[in-house]
Amino acid sequence: MKNYQENYELWLNSPVLSEDEREQLRSIADNEELKELRFAAPMDFGTAGLRSTMYMGIGCMNIYTVMQTTRGIAALVKAEGGESRGVAIAYDSRNNSREFAEASARVLAGAGIKVYIFDDIRPTPELSYAVRETGALAGINITASHNPKEYNGYKAYWEDGAQLAPEQAEVVSRERAKFDYLDMSGIADFDAAVESGIITVLGADFDEKYLSAVLATSINPDAVKDVADELRVVYTPLHGAGRVLVPEVFRRVGLKHLYTVDSQMNADGNFPTVKKPNPEYPDVFAEGIEIADRVGSDLIIATDPDSDRVGVMSRTKDGSFTTISGNQMGALLLDYAITQRRALGKLGEGAYCVKSIVSTDMAYKIAADNGVKLHDVLTGFKFIGEVIKNYEKAGKTDGFILGFEESYGYLLGTYARDKDAVEGSMMILEMTAFYKKQNKTLSDALAALYERYGIYGESVIDIYMEGLDGIERRKRIMQSLRDNTPTSFGGYKVAKAGDYKRGTTVNLLTGDEEPTGQPSSDVLYYTLENEDKIIVRPSGTEPKIKIYILAHSTDKETLRAKQEGYANDAKRITEV
Repeated sequence: MKNYQENYELWLNSPVLSEDEREQLRSIADNEELKELRFAAPMDFGTAGLRSTMYMGIGCMNIYTVMQTTRGIAALVKAEGGESRGVAIAYDSRNNSREFAEASARVLAGAGIKVYIFDDIRPTPELSYAVRETGALAGINITASHNPKEYNGYKAYWEDGAQLAPEQAEVVSRERAKFDYLDMSGIADFDAAVESGIITVLGADFDEKYLSAVLATSINPDAVKDVADELRVVYTPLHGAGRVLVPEVFRRVGLKHLYTVDSQMNADGNFPTVKKPNPEYPDVFAEGIEIADRVGSDLIIATDPDSDRVGVMSRTKDGSFTTISGNQMGALLLDYAITQRRALGKLGEGAYCVKSIVSTDMAYKIAADNGVKLHDVLTGFKFIGEVIKNYEKAGKTDGFILGFEESYGYLLGTYARDKDAVEGSMMILEMTAFYKKQNKTLSDALAALYERYGIYGESVIDIYMEGLDGIERRKRIMQSLRDNTPTSFGGYKVAKAGDYKRGTTVNLLTGDEEPTGQPSSDVLYYTLENEDKIIVRPSGTEPKIKIYILAHSTDKETLRAKQEGYANDAKRITEV
């Protein structure tokens, strides 16, 4: 295996690179840290695919690493005899996304594999839908979701529309390593491949199929129409892929008064109006709030660049706006979906919902109160998709209510197997209209849930550790926690300690051990004596460790005090 300097020189002297690409390499000739970071090791291809900054090097997102990875996808598809079924490809508004998508299509076409590729940027969930609708064996989506502008990524999907299973990702990782990054042989010409028919370009007619599938998940199609004269909504796609289909689905459900943040409606991979294009951050709503105050809107909706996450700000009783977190929105949607399905006779037997293990425990209360089965799964929407698939295999096709993650991802239909901000935005609008008819906002509805089930508060601590030493530090922290299990947080004893990598949960009070019931994953899960929870895991997409705090109480002051105590102790355990 070559060292980073040898890899650097190999790329620098390759005739394949353009002069601009070589100049980028020459610019770091004297920077050993950057050379090592970009050339020491390839990006890991895991179940979340690839994600990194866009520079030349084996550890970065560039056209050469994209094509090498696609050769691995091609090997997986050919091993399954899926050449004629093909691969669907989509991309978002990030810089180089179209170039990376077309490069992937050329690799696949050159390998004799059918390709379906969109003619322009599309939401990630439409790619998931396309895999299922076209009958493709696999899918590729070029996106780095809500990461800063320097990043891009590569997500791989399988025939059910969910991201690859771990064993499939291992095949891709193993097979791609057999190919030279700089080998350009056997790659088709894009236009010629379109002309020959091995590449099919998907356009607006396919959007109609997708929109029909989204609209079919509406629980009460008349909800928005009933208050259309009074309901006003502000929307921003944050320069991303939601800019066409989210406004269109709003119009189709009857919204008359839609106001867009025009400075953010253009597709721009530099995301010039925000520091990070992430609807989890309140600052991305600044321009939207100005418009909402001017037009009298009670709701502001923002979707991220690949339109799989949706964030919301709601008007409060004092006239200001407050963020509805991903956990809070998950609880609101779950309560709304269950109660309105029941009211309209659409809640059949065997109803179930799915959430990730780091998402709000209020979902347990709502589900139990309504006789709905709740499934807890690992972080990653593919695990939610797997639950849906298992139900369908058992012949149970009409019980799915909602799948959600705390990171602002929701799905209320089975047409796709990834979180969908187009559908999520539509259902949030429908729910808003339902409460508008009662002279309530989403903030009022959330307050009612707290009054009924208790106050739940969730927070996330992000501890960034960048660079090569950051990788080792993250590993060191996780191993230290495995070797030295914390005994308390915020003055409350740890009752159970779960290690999802080992697959066991230990009751620290009795010494009893039981399986987690989840696939192996680098996650540590602490349940306190008061049933609050602390969860620690390395991020799969960014250079950081994430610490989730799930707490509950009967009053806000006690909740806030507990969360502060938990956070202080959680930060200390990572100081290794």
